[in-house]
Amino acid sequence: MRIAAEVNGEHVEADVEPRTLLSDFLRHDLGLTGTHVGCEHGVCGACTVHVDAEPIRSCLMFAVQIDGRSVRTVEALADGALHPLQRAFHEAHALQCGFCTAGFLMSLEPFVRDHPDPTEAEVREALAGNLCRCTGYEAIVEAVIAAAREPR
Repeated sequence: MRIAAEVNGEHVEADVEPRTLLSDFLRHDLGLTGTHVGCEHGVCGACTVHVDAEPIRSCLMFAVQIDGRSVRTVEALADGALHPLQRAFHEAHALQCGFCTAGFLMSLEPFVRDHPDPTEAEVREALAGNLCRCTGYEAIVEAVIAAAREPR
């Protein structure tokens, strides 16, 4: 099937098999390897990207479903300089192996944008859909609170 979409601000047209997952299309066809595939069941959150500005699990969506839509991956999160959330993750040491980090960033970016003074409980609820096997989440919570409080 032929699709046309905006990916990270650029127009993309491609022929894709109807059963191609969005995560596979992004990684294999477009070379956007920042989107990681963990569980392939929508549970871990590592494959989170934005479709029409909403976080979605790209392993649960077919590439044909982005036809006429806008997709943003972690590669587009920084705009010349690190996004406040990326910088806060770095400063708080909120990552270890880094496999889950892109998914956390893409899941939490809308939360940080919309919650300038979140509580720890709100942050923990917001990140509940993403799994990390390394950090224990404390530094991630710190990073999200710091990024949310950063002036825009």
